[in-house]
Amino acid sequence: MPLTRIKQKYQVTIPEKLRREARLEVGDFLDIYMEQNNIVLAPKVMVDKNIEENIKEGLTDLKTKRVTPAFSSVKEFKRYLKKRR
Repeated sequence: MPLTRIKQKYQVTIPEKLRREARLEVGDFLDIYMEQNNIVLAPKVMVDKNIEENIKEGLTDLKTKRVTPAFSSVKEFKRYLKKRR
């Protein structure tokens, strides 16, 4: 089991093998909590706090057919907009 030392400002380094196994990258967030006298670091994914509202709106758009088709070029998109006028 790898050891790490608590540095100034209580910083710790996560050993490379564990970082790779957990697929951690610079800038990732970790949830930290106590569990049975152990400190646990768990990767945390952050999402927009309005995500449920945004998903609901997107599903409503799909149901009401308030969506546009995919375009292969800007020219094609412009033609589509002209036809809608």
